[in-house]
Amino acid sequence: MSSNTGAEKRPELSAALSGDELARWYWTLAELTVLARELGVPRGGGKAALTERLRVALDGVAPPAVPPRTRNASRQLGAPVNGATVIPEGQRCSQVLREYFRREIGESFHFDAYMRTFVAEGAGRTLADAIAHWHATRQAAVQLQEIGSQFELNRFLRDWYAEHPAGSRAEALAAWRAHRDRPRRPASG
Repeated sequence: MSSNTGAEKRPELSAALSGDELARWYWTLAELTVLARELGVPRGGGKAALTERLRVALDGVAPPAVPPRTRNASRQLGAPVNGATVIPEGQRCSQVLREYFRREIGESFHFDAYMRTFVAEGAGRTLADAIAHWHATRQAAVQLQEIGSQFELNRFLRDWYAEHPAGSRAEALAAWRAHRDRPRRPASG
């Protein structure tokens, strides 16, 4: 969480910002997407990649090329599926899989990082293998996990609730709004 207590106000997101000034502040993906449309900057590749393309565009440098989409056009599994069903290349965590796993594992099933990775990398393995993987990873799954940098709100909330265990959701969200409206680092110069 930011410890910056200065009264500096978050600027308007516009083409008038420098790349460094853009990087000093928190922006939502929706905000960045609007600016990218305005500047003609490709919007794909996730928030971090988009922010970097916007930084260089704001500084007058040609943005790096966006890698082509690699979404595999393979056929996704359709119902009915069973334990012998083989996971195809490019399978996503679909409703068909969710329904199957909930039926076999129970209502506690959810696609956590372990299961998302298994499905994404499990081509050639069976859904029975996936169920065995679910059960084998439950002990590790209950341990506190690192939250990826792209999930800044989730990381903030985890830290905030650790410091304020009796805090309400409204208080946590107010603290988040105050945090995101502060600069990430001091202005250079």
